[in-house]
Amino acid sequence: MTETPVFPRAACAAPHSLAAESGRAVLAEGGNALEAMLAMAATIAVVYPHMNGIGGDGFWLVREPGGRLHAIEACGPAGAQATIRRYRDKGHDVIPSRGADAAVTVAGAVGGWIAAQQLAGALGGRLPLSLLLGEAIRYARDGVAVSASEARYVPKKLDTLYDQPGFAQTFLIDGKPPQAGAHRALPALGATLDHLARAGLDDFYRGDVGREIAAELARAGSPVTRADLEGYRAVRRAPLAVRLAGGTAYNCPPPTQGLAALMILGLIERLGPLPPESPASCHALIEATKRAFRVRDAVVTDFDRLRHDPATFLAPDFLAREAAAIRPERAAAYPLRPLGDGDTVWMGAIDADGLAVSYIQSVYWEFGSGVVLPATGIAWQNRGTSFSLDEKAVNPLEPGRKPFHTLNPALAVLDDGRVLSYGSMGGDGQPQFQAQVFTRYAIDGMGVAEAVDAPRLLFGRTWGAESMTVKVEDRFDPACIAALRRYGHEIEELGGAYIDSLGHAGLLVRHPGNGRIEATHDPRSDGGAAGV
Repeated sequence: MTETPVFPRAACAAPHSLAAESGRAVLAEGGNALEAMLAMAATIAVVYPHMNGIGGDGFWLVREPGGRLHAIEACGPAGAQATIRRYRDKGHDVIPSRGADAAVTVAGAVGGWIAAQQLAGALGGRLPLSLLLGEAIRYARDGVAVSASEARYVPKKLDTLYDQPGFAQTFLIDGKPPQAGAHRALPALGATLDHLARAGLDDFYRGDVGREIAAELARAGSPVTRADLEGYRAVRRAPLAVRLAGGTAYNCPPPTQGLAALMILGLIERLGPLPPESPASCHALIEATKRAFRVRDAVVTDFDRLRHDPATFLAPDFLAREAAAIRPERAAAYPLRPLGDGDTVWMGAIDADGLAVSYIQSVYWEFGSGVVLPATGIAWQNRGTSFSLDEKAVNPLEPGRKPFHTLNPALAVLDDGRVLSYGSMGGDGQPQFQAQVFTRYAIDGMGVAEAVDAPRLLFGRTWGAESMTVKVEDRFDPACIAALRRYGHEIEELGGAYIDSLGHAGLLVRHPGNGRIEATHDPRSDGGAAGV
C-alpha cells in the first residue's frame, strides 16, 4: 500500500520538489499557507516553465480556519487590440496557437499574487517579499536541473514553438531541447523577480516591469497594450459549492470549469452507491462528465457576461434530472467539439491554524504562446486561443473579455471536520481527475497517497491527443476495460503505468482535533509533499 506522508502542524504539496521545499521553508519561518503558496508559485514558475509562469494566469481557493471561503480570479482579459476583425483581416479562421497573435490576453497570475499577499496580511502574515521570492530568484539566477516532465515534452507535429521570438535562447540548450538533469539558468526572469521583490508586485502592471512588458509585447506584435496591463487587477469571487452526503465540495466560478467539476461529483453521488473501481463506477464517471461538459460548454464564460446563474446547475432537482438521464451499462453519444489542451500546475498548502489553500497556475499549452520577452525573461501564455472568432459563440473574442478556463482548484469540507485541498493539471481532464481523487478518498476509503497513485481514466482529449476516447493507464483492471467496451465506450489503452496526460494531481487532508495533515503529490510529476 502506498505510504502517505503525515505532518504534525503544516504541509504543502507541489509537482516539483523544489516548489514544495519553498513552501515548507516559509511554513517553518512561521508564514501562513497563503505566504507558503506565494513562495511555491514563484519557484514553480522557474523550475517548471513548460507548465506555468508569471506570464500566465492563476486561480486561488482559500478557506480560513473559521470557515470563510474566498476565490481569487487571477485571469487576464483580451487586449484592447484583440478584435475578431483584426484576426479575420490576417486571414485567421481561429486564433493561432503560437506566436504573438496567440499572446491575446493579459497575464493575471501576478495580480493573484497581489490579492493573495493582501489576504495573507489580513490573516496575520508578515513575511517580506524578499523572503517569499528569494528561492525562486536564486534558482533562476544560479540555474536548476531540467525536470523529467519537461524533458518528456515533445511538440506536436508542425508545432512552431521552437521558432517563436526568444524561445530558443531562453529554454533550449545548444539549440536543442534539454535532457532531464541538464543545468539551465533563467537570468532575465531572475532579475525580474528580484525587481518585483524590491519594488512590490504591483510593479508588474503599473511600474518599470509593466512598462518593459508593454514595450516588448508591442514589438512582438501582441494585441495587449500598456493600458491593458495598467488597468488589470485580480478579483475576489464567492466560490461555487455542491452539498454531498458526507460534506461540501467547493470550486471556482466561471470563467473556470469549476461548475463541471462540482456537477460531476453531484451526479456520481446520485448514481450510487457503486462498488469502488468497478465498471459501474467508471461508467458513472464517464457519463457524468459528458452531462457536466454539455452544461459547461453552454454556460461558462466571462463572469461579468454570464447569461445563467451557475448555482442553478448545482441545485438538487437539476442534478437529479441529469442523473436520471444516464443509462446504466449504456454509453451515451457525445456531441464532439474542439476540446483544449492544458498544461498547468496544481499546488496545495494548509498551515498550523487550518488556513487551507488550493491553487492552480498555468500558461495553457506547454510554454504558452512560445513568445519570450527578452528583457524580462517572461514566457507569455496562449490562454486566449480558447476564444472563438464567431461573434455568436459562447466565448467570442472581444477586447476586455476573459476567456474560458480549464483551470479550477478544489477544496472540500467533510462533515467530520476534515478539510481537503486537492486538484490536478490536465485541461479538460481536471474535473475528471478531481472526481477520481475525491471519491477514492472521501467515499471509497482509500488512503491519501493511494487515491492519487491509483490508475486513472480520462474521457475526451487532452495534451494533444486527437481521439475522443476513454483513455486508461496500464494498471487498469482488464475485466473492467472489457466491461466498459461492452457498455459501448471506446477504450484507448495508453501503454504506460503512470501517464502525464492523465494529470499531475495532489491531495492534502487536515484532520480535526490533533490538526495533523496528510499530504501527497502525484508520482506522475516531479514533486511531492513537505511540511513541518
